Parts: sequence; structure tokens; C-alpha cells
Amino acid sequence: MNAEDVQQEIRSPVNDGAAQTPHAVVENATLEEAVLETVPDSGANTAGASSPSADAAPATGTLSAERLAAKALETRLLGGERTLRRREVAAGAGLSLLSARKLWRALGFPNLGDDDVAFTERDQAALAGIVNLVRAGELTEEAAISVTRAIGQMTDRMVVWQIEALVEDLVHQQGVPDSVARKRLVSELPSLVDALEEMLLYSWRRQLNAGVQRLAVRAEAGLISSEEGREGDEDDAPLPLARAVGFADLVSYTSLSRRMNEKTLAQLVQRFENKCAEIISVGGGRLVKTVGDEVLYIAETPAAGAEISLALSQAFTEDEILPQARVAMVWGRILSRLGDIYGPTVNLAARLTALADPGAVLVDSMTAAALDQDDRFVLSPRPAEDVRGFGEIHPVQLQRGRGHGLVLD
Repeated sequence: MNAEDVQQEIRSPVNDGAAQTPHAVVENATLEEAVLETVPDSGANTAGASSPSADAAPATGTLSAERLAAKALETRLLGGERTLRRREVAAGAGLSLLSARKLWRALGFPNLGDDDVAFTERDQAALAGIVNLVRAGELTEEAAISVTRAIGQMTDRMVVWQIEALVEDLVHQQGVPDSVARKRLVSELPSLVDALEEMLLYSWRRQLNAGVQRLAVRAEAGLISSEEGREGDEDDAPLPLARAVGFADLVSYTSLSRRMNEKTLAQLVQRFENKCAEIISVGGGRLVKTVGDEVLYIAETPAAGAEISLALSQAFTEDEILPQARVAMVWGRILSRLGDIYGPTVNLAARLTALADPGAVLVDSMTAAALDQDDRFVLSPRPAEDVRGFGEIHPVQLQRGRGHGLVLD
């Protein structure tokens, strides 16, 4: 079945959920990882025993306290007991199994077998919800898959981050080993679920509003500024957004990390990310991503990007624990996709970061021209450099002029 067939299935409900689709192999998780099992008593004879039914536990088996708590938490999070197989969920949403699997894979779910009772009524309702948007013409098939993948990838990273933070807190507050803290989290988490869920929805709505303002309402003003600052630069012209793109890269991070134990390295990474996130958000920018010892950020104007870049450089220079950072920023056009950014502007900013001295901020000559009339900044040209992919460029060191820069708590 080709992509057009799958799209047609999403647009048009089917009466039976893809009965022809062959039994699939579990790809990313075993059934034991997906469904909690009972723990047999020490004296139970399990030889030749068949798997217990969903309706009754075997007389010789009991659930441990830990698994009982985990089972209760799972039921709460999933909205009920697992009672449905994948074909039943797909059929209930009016989809073939192949089409349903495309959406589940976009969400990052493992591919279970036909006999695995792994889904709830909430799974079916969620699947039907996204499909109904396509059938109503609110989303195209491609947009539905892309939006679904965004949700899956972002929430996956979010829950890993939250779980690790909670485990670390238990280790610190209760003085228990990491392995013990991970088990205790199961009983600690139920009291936090509602508050975390409310905060997620609140943050999503605020971030969605801010994203609409950045990427739609104020986009045209940025493009006009980009045309003025980069007139005649045809390489950037096809890209839709104008942004200040910056990188901050910790100096000597690799050698430092080799000398640190797990706890110290975790503290350093957390301190680095927290400080970057605070400065970038205060400056009105957006932290695109962190990769080890490097952070990528954007801002809507050259001045905002310059303020953030100078604040980052100063913060790391003055920090008693973190090493200094090399920072670079370039104003130009970018493509925003999949939560990341692309284009020559991003590549040039990365190249300039490698040229910067520890504690210094570099911009290119065109970004410097956009900042030249702003007395908050001092611009000092440096010798020309031959940069791979760009030829000869003229770096300019950015320094503080008038004013005090970003005000941080």
C-alpha cells in the first residue's frame, strides 16, 4: 500500500480495521515491558502454566506492593485498564491498522502484536480525534502526522526530564540511592500528576500564543529588517523568517567532563542549561536546543540577539563554577521546521563560534552593520578569516556600549 492509499483511508472511514495487515513484530518494546505481570509466590509451581487471563489472577500469584502501585498509577495515567487490541482500536476509530500504526509511530509508541491487550478507550478516542480533524478538512494528512510527531517527541523528552529531576530530588531530600529513589517515585508521583498536567496545559497555551506572535504576527517586521540589513544577499532570500541566531559553547568542556564524577558533571550541565534558559528567556529569545556543552538560541531582532549574547558571555565569565564560553550571533533568514532551525545563517553562526576567543562575542560584518547605529554596542572589526562554506568573512567583536544590558534577578 502506498502513501496515497494511506491518506485515502484517513479521509474515508473503513468498516473493518485493516484485516489484511499481517501480524507485526514488536519493534521497540516487549510485551513484558508494556504490560505489568504478576509476581508468583516463592513456592508456586509455574512449570507449563499458561498466561493468566485479564479477568483473574492465578491462585498462586500475587502482586508485589511496588507493582501494585505501578499498576494503579498506570490505570490512572492511561484512563483505565488495558482492554483493547490494536485492531479493535483502529476499527473503532474507522481506520485500517496500517493507518493507525502510522499515527502511533509518529507519537513514538512501540509496535505491539495483534494479540497484545495494550490499549484503553482513551487511546481509541485520541486516535479518532486526530483522524476527525483530517476528515473535516482542518488538517491535511501530512500536517496531522507532523503535528502528532511534534507532540510525541516533545512530550517524550519532557517526561524523561521530569522523571530524572524528581529522582534527583528524592536522592537529595531522602538520602537514598538512585535505584531506591526510582522505585519510590512510583508512589510519590500520584500526588503530583494533576498539578503537572495543569501546568503542562497552561504552559502549552502560553507558548502557543507566544509562538503565533513570533512566527506569524511579527514575522513581517523581521523580514523588512532583514532586507534592509542584507540587501542583495540572494542566498538568504528564499527563507521565510528573519532571526538573530546565536551559539554559546563552553570552553574546555570535554577535558573538564573527563575529570568529573557523575554527580559533579550533572550539576555542571544543569547549571549551564538553567543559566542559558534564564538569560535567553529574559532577553525575549527562544532556546532552540542544547547539545552537551553548546546552546542554540534565536531572537526576533539584531539588538535582542546582541543583548542575549553579551549577557551569556558575561554570565559564564563571572561564574565561579562554569568555564568561559565562546559566543557568536548572526542576523539573517532561517527556515523553522520540526522545532529546529536551518539555513546558511545557522551555519555561519556556528562557524563564527569556533573563531571566537573565550569570553568574547563575534558577529559577522552584515550583522554589525545592523547594530552600527545602536550606542548600546561597541563593534571592533577583526582580521578577515577564510571560513569553510562561506569563503572570506569579516568577523566583528561585539562589546558592551552604553547601558547595563539585560537585568537578571
